[in-house]
Amino acid sequence: MARRQKVNQTGISRLSNIPFHDAWIAYKCVSCQKMNYIQIGQTLLSPAEAVENCVWTCEHCSFVHAKESDLPFQNWEEEFLSSDSMTVLRFWEGFFRIATESPESYWKQCNVCGRILPFSAFSKHSGWGVLERQMECRSCKGAINAVLNPKRTKQQLQESSVRRRIADLFVESENVTIDIDDLFKRFDSKCFKTGKKLDIKQRNTWNIDHILPSKYLYPLNTTNSALLSAEANSNKRDMWPSKFYTNNELIELAKITGANLELLSSPKPIINRNIDVNNGVYKYLQVRETSDLPKRIKEIKKILEVYQLTNNLSDENKQLLGL
Repeated sequence: MARRQKVNQTGISRLSNIPFHDAWIAYKCVSCQKMNYIQIGQTLLSPAEAVENCVWTCEHCSFVHAKESDLPFQNWEEEFLSSDSMTVLRFWEGFFRIATESPESYWKQCNVCGRILPFSAFSKHSGWGVLERQMECRSCKGAINAVLNPKRTKQQLQESSVRRRIADLFVESENVTIDIDDLFKRFDSKCFKTGKKLDIKQRNTWNIDHILPSKYLYPLNTTNSALLSAEANSNKRDMWPSKFYTNNELIELAKITGANLELLSSPKPIINRNIDVNNGVYKYLQVRETSDLPKRIKEIKKILEVYQLTNNLSDENKQLLGL
């Protein structure tokens, strides 16, 4: 008997003509500055192979990107633009290296929305194609999950809000005011994730990325802040840095901020337990006479247990909370 086909119950269909395991290369034309996309398939190129063998012709202006091509830059001296010069060779080596140096350099086509997006736009799926990424981008995955997963109950939403509020109290005293001028200077007024130029005066277009999220009890300070566009920051949310940034981006981020690279690149979130837990407990138990004190005690005890912070409590607070 023929096997019965699965029925799509989400109402969000996949595009049947998308080679979802294939890798793509995306590059901006050095002449017209427009984006180009090249379907590579399931065999990744090495930088050496790319610079030696690849000839990429811009689909917009027909400029040929190859090591034999002169460069079109108007602001360079003429002697540095010829293909037989060392400057041009080094330029093309760097150009092809950027596009092919690691799996994270490649792009992929979502088989739900059809967009060709960077590596980081897809969640990991071990053994799933040469890039080991899921078929759908994270945006489409979120939409699909919204249909498949039961909606969170009012109680779950409340518990999430309480956890965030208590976590913020734990790190509140260690947060520092970020020097915005210095932040823009350190990140060259660009979104660290996308490279998009940002205007410090247009406050709704950029955000300060809490690199190691407060959700995991990390305060906001100079070494834990990055400049992101509003869109990129919305995509990151409370994600652990290694889940959002590529390896090369993590290295560069550590250089710019002075953050601990080993911590940033950890595949799993690490809770910061080097905080003043007792101060957080004190603040959370400062309640009005009409507040539900037993409820607050229950909430703070649960968070302390979830974060494994009970050993950080003073003997007085352990006795106070019955721990």
